[in-house]
Amino acid sequence: MVERRIELDRRYHRKKKMGKLKEKLQRAKSTSERDAIVAKIMKISPWWNEAVAMAGKQGRQAAGAPKAKASARASSGGSSRRK
Repeated sequence: MVERRIELDRRYHRKKKMGKLKEKLQRAKSTSERDAIVAKIMKISPWWNEAVAMAGKQGRQAAGAPKAKASARASSGGSSRRK
């Protein structure tokens, strides 16, 4: 079980690091800065594709609008709770 825990810890750390690098990539201003960040991302995940990742993010943002409305309705209490 120790090996599995080590593997999971690596995966969680990699996921957290990728998130930080993707945020940095969004804020990057110069092409040299972008290239350096993309190189780091590619070192962590060689199959990562910027165009696909950005297209997916835009799709999730568009789909997120109705989701916010549903969560507001559920948080108000009301008829969705069972007694």
